[in-house]
Amino acid sequence: MFKKIQISFLFMFISAFSFTSLAQITNIKDNLETNKQKKKKRKKVKLPKIDLTHWKVTLPAVNQDGKPYEIEPPEILDFASNELAKPYMYIDSVAGAIVFHAMPTNSKTRNTKYTRSELREQMVPGENNVNWTFKQGGIMKGKLAMDEVSRDKDGKYHRVIIMQIHGRLTNEQRDLIGEDDNNAPPVLKIYWDKGKIRVKTKVLKNLNVSNTEILHEDAWTDDKGFNFEQEVGFRKFTLEVKVSEGKLVVVLNNNEYKVYKNIHMQKWGVFENYFKAGNYFQSRDEGSKAKVNYYELEVTH
Repeated sequence: MFKKIQISFLFMFISAFSFTSLAQITNIKDNLETNKQKKKKRKKVKLPKIDLTHWKVTLPAVNQDGKPYEIEPPEILDFASNELAKPYMYIDSVAGAIVFHAMPTNSKTRNTKYTRSELREQMVPGENNVNWTFKQGGIMKGKLAMDEVSRDKDGKYHRVIIMQIHGRLTNEQRDLIGEDDNNAPPVLKIYWDKGKIRVKTKVLKNLNVSNTEILHEDAWTDDKGFNFEQEVGFRKFTLEVKVSEGKLVVVLNNNEYKVYKNIHMQKWGVFENYFKAGNYFQSRDEGSKAKVNYYELEVTH
């Protein structure tokens, strides 16, 4: 009888100890899971490293006059609260990026059939008439990624222009050649093209062109284009554009370079310029779209 009591007591003790230990282990596990979740939550909140003080944006929406909807500084600093902007330009706090979303709409700027969710540099916030020349120089550097992009009927990804240097006529040049706006061609277009980075620049059709004729858009044409060897796909990558007198350099991921130092870059010195970055979508296909993530963007002069 005494042995039975001892065995029963021992069984109860072991059971109680096991239950207590199991409860402690469960509590420890729950605490670890809670801490992990808290850490995950802390990690999820990221903000892009982009100061929009010197940028305006053009979006694939129209304003009350039927023209492309634009947001200039200082209003652009609060773009995340702009209801009209939200479908086209918004912060992804998980990725830590500004997302530029574009698709075919009726929001088309002059001289193009394509739409854009794209930033335009403004050296003086809110002012388009202050720009820079190659002699003055400038550097634009960004970290970005193609988030998603549609395909055409042949299964090929649609192209997107992700960076540009755009030319601009001064008011005096505009009046000299009888134009009704200050538009000049883009000397540089950088494409995301089927997962690779493709660069196009402008070249003169006739090197003996006069000082007046050189100001006309039809004096220039695209070069044959250049593809970087690296395939970026949908991964993050860096692009740097460096401009100086008579010279243009494009750098991919700090290890692949394309240098343009020729008579065409020297002649381009006649124009003023500004940087552009974002998503200039190159398709009018029904249902097509693209999203470009910008994590960092910086310009210096």
